[in-house]
Amino acid sequence: MEAVSQTPNRLPQIDVLTLGETMLRLTPQGFHRFEHQREMEAHVGGSESNTAVGLARLGHHVCWLSRLTDNPIGRMIANSIAFHGVDCSQVIWTDQDRVGLYFMERGAPPRRSDVIYDRAGSAMSKICPEDLPQDLYDRRFKIFHTSGITLGISESASRTAVFAARQAREHGSLVSFDLNYRAKLWKVEQAVAAMNPMCELADFIFLPGRDVQPLFGINAGQPHEILRRLSAKWPGTRIVLTLGGQGSAMIDLAGQIHQRPAYACTEVERLGGGDAFTAGFLSAILQGMHEDDALSWGNAVASLKYSMPGDFPLVDRSMVHRLTNSDQHAHQGVHR
Repeated sequence: MEAVSQTPNRLPQIDVLTLGETMLRLTPQGFHRFEHQREMEAHVGGSESNTAVGLARLGHHVCWLSRLTDNPIGRMIANSIAFHGVDCSQVIWTDQDRVGLYFMERGAPPRRSDVIYDRAGSAMSKICPEDLPQDLYDRRFKIFHTSGITLGISESASRTAVFAARQAREHGSLVSFDLNYRAKLWKVEQAVAAMNPMCELADFIFLPGRDVQPLFGINAGQPHEILRRLSAKWPGTRIVLTLGGQGSAMIDLAGQIHQRPAYACTEVERLGGGDAFTAGFLSAILQGMHEDDALSWGNAVASLKYSMPGDFPLVDRSMVHRLTNSDQHAHQGVHR
């Protein structure tokens, strides 16, 4: 695959612009339960900013766009993201509304982890297209990335994301969309209706295999069968299916199916694993790698993320190179 072309511009070019909400996350230490724990770990997390941090740490120029309340918590969130090299200069600050919160209680089998959201009325949920910076598209970013979570937090956030994606396409950028369905945010029917316009705009679509049946009524089958059915819905789009312990698969623009296995890891925390995969995959695309290598990079960054607490994938290229060049990767064939 050819590298994404660069467009000359007087302003520094951005590789990826991400749009989405980032929240403060509180978690009991270790595997303690909320009802008996008085000390909490504080983390910062949001799908698009997780991906932005991963991409920045992999050497790309990334900008994160959001709407945040201008208070100490909002500034802490922006500072935490900027610390990893992400450009936060386009954040829309407001002295109104609130910062979204969520709570995560870690579980170990047979008890599963649990997440509680407290994000209603957040600053990002009230974003509208008119809030977007007027000179946003002067930067000529290569890829615009957002997720279904942004569409799900409010109707105005959904309109803003679709508007931004359309503007990005008109200015020559590629559009990347992670469906990221969250049942706690909205019903399936609402999600599908809102996601279809974004899927039609997208050059890359990412979705977990577990979401295929509830969202699109496609019963479990072989990855190549699922991908071909999805490709019939959105022709001309690269569709990437993440398969958990089975790795990942994708259908390219020529209709070929590529599949790569996961890397073995000791799981510390799953939050942010899908966002890490997206960061690894898009990094490989930006470097001009083949689709097979993009899947391997996605799998590697996701595996590395699972091995660490928090939401951010604290990786670098040397870690990814070391893992992808190891003998843990068993290459599979290409379905035609």
